[in-house]
Amino acid sequence: MKKLVIIPAYNECKSILKAVDDIKKHAPDFDYVVINDCSTDDTLDICKKYDLNYVNLTVNLGIGGAVQTGYIYAWQYDYDMAVQFDGDGQHDAAYLEMMAGKLLETGSDMVIGSRFIEKEGFQSSGLRRLGIRYFSALLWLLTGKRVTDPTSGMRMVNRDVIRIYAVNYPKDYPEPESVMAILRMGKKVTEMPVVMREREEGTSSIGGLSSVYYMVKVTLAILMERLRR
Repeated sequence: MKKLVIIPAYNECKSILKAVDDIKKHAPDFDYVVINDCSTDDTLDICKKYDLNYVNLTVNLGIGGAVQTGYIYAWQYDYDMAVQFDGDGQHDAAYLEMMAGKLLETGSDMVIGSRFIEKEGFQSSGLRRLGIRYFSALLWLLTGKRVTDPTSGMRMVNRDVIRIYAVNYPKDYPEPESVMAILRMGKKVTEMPVVMREREEGTSSIGGLSSVYYMVKVTLAILMERLRR
């Protein structure tokens, strides 16, 4: 089966090589593509210098647009499964083969790597954990499905979901909304425990007043997605 790792990258020049090397070492059966989201640092130069497989966006599309570009790539090049993988060092490629096995063995449409099943490794800040529990409860209330880590950026999908996301993918803070979208369609979402690392470089886009916007925006997006026919 053809398996693709989608690495959205915005100003990840200090960590992108480590992420790619991690994939090559621990998930050699996977191809990868770096989606350079119009970075203002040396990310593009590193992609060129080290001959990485990359797509260069000349306009900054944000995390949603970058990830959707990866799904379009996966669809056009006939990949059977695709997995999102952060370029900042938080994700561990050693889990990718296990996630692929889980996707096939359970007949799932999506497998999410959850840090909250065994509660090992970096667990995020207390405030963020509270927000994650809120979105988990909201998804359960609206769908009856329990997802412990709806904000996880480490999720693997089959070709059917690749097709769905290539056509339509949320633009801002997309993880909970994109899970809601396929649950609404009756797709099967499974989780498996993973250990995540603390971000090695850079800062998160969610903080301060942006965290308030994040909670309101994602809540409304999930509710609207639930009402969509």
